[in-house]
Amino acid sequence: MHLAAAAYPLTAFHHFDDFAAHLGHWVAEAAAKGADLLVFPEYGAMELASLGGRAVSENLEAALHEVARHKPAVDALHLELAARHGVHILGASGPVFDGPRPVNRATLYAPGGILGHQDKQIMTRFERETWNVVAGRGLTAFDTDLGRIGVVICYDSEFPLLARALVEQGAEILLAPSCTDSLAGFTRVRVGSMARALENQCIVAHSPTVGLCDFCSAVDENVGAAAIYGPPDRGFPPTGILAEGALNTPGWTIAEISLEAIREVRRDGGVLNHAHWPEQHDRLAGA
Repeated sequence: MHLAAAAYPLTAFHHFDDFAAHLGHWVAEAAAKGADLLVFPEYGAMELASLGGRAVSENLEAALHEVARHKPAVDALHLELAARHGVHILGASGPVFDGPRPVNRATLYAPGGILGHQDKQIMTRFERETWNVVAGRGLTAFDTDLGRIGVVICYDSEFPLLARALVEQGAEILLAPSCTDSLAGFTRVRVGSMARALENQCIVAHSPTVGLCDFCSAVDENVGAAAIYGPPDRGFPPTGILAEGALNTPGWTIAEISLEAIREVRRDGGVLNHAHWPEQHDRLAGA
């Protein structure tokens, strides 16, 4: 299959139809290049705050509510695009109010419907100290026609036990959408994604926001490069990098991936990180 990770710049819109046409262009471009699974970044949905005008999009709290109110229309649009192009799409994450404060939610769409959603588990300092976006509960590995897929949103990718919980549920592909405002922040997610691919002997797709956004203060600066990683082992590049875009350059990064290659490296790789993971517990216990 072919996996596509977006390096996605946020755009201001006057009408939802403008957003729909914009997203439709991105999805059509990836599908035309043969992509089966498309990954959009963390907080890419914040561009919808522009629909409320500057006074709304520049206000941290108002922007959350403006984006959240469009979620039903966003779901309908993604479902239509997934069905039209015959692709799976991890939509750009954004705020959803399941309680008094929003979670940061990414939804997985298939040609036949919504497969589910993943809420971010561990919040950054900005989310918890300034924005008051709260952690969701639970990690789900999604059964799809493309394989079993897990999602580790941005900061979550830097915590190995979260990814491991998804891998223990059978995930062979992890999707890591991100939104980082500095090279250091991007590097943390990049290193985390590569480490998760190494230790779990799996595929990790990293999709970041990129560029300046002058209309929404929550996501005003964005640094990143899209990439798709695997374990640096048999059947994979020695760097572990299957494909990588240029820093801060919008567009799709696409790689062909093989579930059989993942299963083979887990069975007979030069190292067996996936199989040997439990030995850590034995060593720590003094066994």
